[in-house]
Amino acid sequence: MAQNATSASLQALTEWWEEMGVEIDHGELKHMSRTGAIMAASATPAASQSQAGQQIQTETVTRRRKVRPDWVSEARDLAAQAKDLPSLRQAIEEFEGSPLKALSNRAAVYDGIIGAPVMIIGEGPGEQEDLQGLPFVGKAGHLLDRMLAAIQLDRKTNTFITNVNFWRPPGNRNPDAEELAVCRPFLDRMIDLGRPALIVATGGVAAKALLNTRTGIMRLRGVQHTYQTPAGTQTELIAMFHPAYLLRRPQDKSLSWRDLLKIRSRLRDMEISL
Repeated sequence: MAQNATSASLQALTEWWEEMGVEIDHGELKHMSRTGAIMAASATPAASQSQAGQQIQTETVTRRRKVRPDWVSEARDLAAQAKDLPSLRQAIEEFEGSPLKALSNRAAVYDGIIGAPVMIIGEGPGEQEDLQGLPFVGKAGHLLDRMLAAIQLDRKTNTFITNVNFWRPPGNRNPDAEELAVCRPFLDRMIDLGRPALIVATGGVAAKALLNTRTGIMRLRGVQHTYQTPAGTQTELIAMFHPAYLLRRPQDKSLSWRDLLKIRSRLRDMEISL
């Protein structure tokens, strides 16, 4: 009975939002259903149903926009306490400071070989990554594996893979500044502990976040950059297109091939055996 009431309330709230022209966030609806917010609305008399729906929408927007600078400090403290990557993964999975966590199934922290010479850093989880708790395991991930294999890189032997954001944003939108900020201390600690010889930033979101720039991926790709963590770890960085972009624009694969050749050349210059 409660389940039917929840379903009816969910439908009513969805219809009300549509009438008001509000963009529907299905991830948020799922979260409210889990926490009982929908049931609270269903208990409201019919005459005040619209008011209850408006209150829920207001609370949702407020919760999304609420700034918690202390979460960044907490992330920094937790990251500093991690002595190795497995303990860092645990700290990330238990961290409550990301606005996205309540809307996600699992954190997609990292995959691949700890201490590998190459660290691939992407944007964040999609649907399959959210379900499996691993980065780059969907269609884009399969393409990434093929791209890496072309230059003798493999997540099972010599590559480590992670993201600038560990929780899936609703609708696969780009993570916002707050969401990236709470993940950055963990990512920096990951680089300090892993000490890769080369970072490969895939896509504009990851490249711009890491390099703190508004310059687009077209200008950032294929160029050698240097990334330095607050702890002082310096690592060469090369940006390239995100595999998801190449699935939409396969005509740009030739540009990505040039970037892959540059990555292979830099690794050979570093005398890294693949």
